[in-house]
Amino acid sequence: MTTTRGESRPAEAELAAARERLAAVRARIERAAARAGRRAADVTLVGVAKRQPPERILATIAAGVHVLGESYVQEMRRVRPAIESAMALDPVLGGTPLTWRLVGRLQRNKVGLALRLFDTVDSVDRPELVDALARRAAETGRRLEVLLQVSLCGEPQKGGCEPEELEPLVRRVLAAESLQLGGLMTVPAASDDPEAARPVFRRLRSLRDGLAAIRPELARASLSMGMSGDLEVAVEEGATLVRIGTALFGERADTGSAGDAREDGTKETDA
Repeated sequence: MTTTRGESRPAEAELAAARERLAAVRARIERAAARAGRRAADVTLVGVAKRQPPERILATIAAGVHVLGESYVQEMRRVRPAIESAMALDPVLGGTPLTWRLVGRLQRNKVGLALRLFDTVDSVDRPELVDALARRAAETGRRLEVLLQVSLCGEPQKGGCEPEELEPLVRRVLAAESLQLGGLMTVPAASDDPEAARPVFRRLRSLRDGLAAIRPELARASLSMGMSGDLEVAVEEGATLVRIGTALFGERADTGSAGDAREDGTKETDA
């Protein structure tokens, strides 16, 4: 991506490809929403940009995706300034508001950096992390939106609290004035069969609905579930946020490196 004035917009071929991929993803969401008797407009598309080149991210933004997800705090330190610098030079994209969501696991020692880089943290899964986020958000006078990640696939390396740990974690977030509980998130086990994720998505929706016993409005909290391979099932089961990577951006530039490991050293499931 060039950053000289007048040359910051993506190449026409890149932009055309981004528009084509976005149209295909939106069509999938619309068809799934129609089957479930839902409005496609009630499903937010989160473009997961991990390990994507800046040129492709910028093209996807230009195509119309303005909610972006990133899995790695360290990568975000490089990506966000590059994207914002290019957009500032672009007469069309300049001033376009973006929302950046952290969808990968977060270590406490990166909480301060995460708060500077992200608008929401969608992978909160333990009391210590709640407390650290609440403390740093309070110090900066900010009210931070968080999602609680729940482990429902029997793979602890993916992160998430256990279902029986959810209620006390919810109460901990609600007690923190500097945090706002936005909803729940889950990552299913990898599978070539999208239907394999349906019980996981259905369970997350049930857990969300059960939160109404704590506070009635939580029955309408967000559900972040569904990725490139199973987004239709997620939408049918009530997803309000779908995290789309390769279907939206195309294949990633590489298969990962030491610097691309998740914050706890494990690898994240493809979005």
